[in-house]
Amino acid sequence: MYKGKKVVVVLPAYNAALTLEKTYNEIPFDLVDEVILCDDASKDNTVELAQQIGITHIIAHEKNKGYGGNQKSLYNKALELGADVVIMLHPDYQYTPKLIPSMVNIIGEELYPVVLGSRILGKGALAGGMPMYKYLANRFLTLTQNLLVNYKLSEYHTGYRAFSRHVLENINFNENSDDFVFDNEMLSQIIYADFAIAEVTCPTKYFKEASSINFTRSMRYGLGVLRVSLSHLLQRLGWWRFRMYEKPAR
Repeated sequence: MYKGKKVVVVLPAYNAALTLEKTYNEIPFDLVDEVILCDDASKDNTVELAQQIGITHIIAHEKNKGYGGNQKSLYNKALELGADVVIMLHPDYQYTPKLIPSMVNIIGEELYPVVLGSRILGKGALAGGMPMYKYLANRFLTLTQNLLVNYKLSEYHTGYRAFSRHVLENINFNENSDDFVFDNEMLSQIIYADFAIAEVTCPTKYFKEASSINFTRSMRYGLGVLRVSLSHLLQRLGWWRFRMYEKPAR
């Protein structure tokens, strides 16, 4: 716990057997109360390994629901367990668990209700192996998003995120896509609901075992991001109403 606040780490897993244990072993358990893993119908032994290393809360999707569908299961379970601070950490070891204390501190001290681990702050992205086309796409999309949603972030595309319980209870994340654009929809909802967002510099690691989407899916993701940002603009100007921005009934 952190000052009486329950801290839960959620792991969206898909074929993560090669990196799961390394990621899990670096989680600071003097601070983290619970770990939840959601396996999205992996083809390897992710679930069996999760059981072996001692993860007590395991959700196993019988059919692949997608990256967004995975996160929905995780956040709903975290809220069910009474989490006050929720950190979403990829089990592919692309993001270091060693930043968890800093992210928890920011939320636990009520400085910000949302924290992102940014790969773009500083000069770590390319040095860590981010492909140039992904770096340039990240920069273009982030610039466009900042203009359309009227906010300022160094990047919208990091998968390392932490939320207060209050944020998760007050955005309609269950209405979002089950695909990769879920992350951007969630940030759009957070910004529209006027929650402040902090960013911390996060080192980047690209290697063979780390998960990544191919060029075709990256293009589809990019188009989805632009759609979300345009929807946000229309909602903010009052020209259209979208269900994803409605407050959830809980």
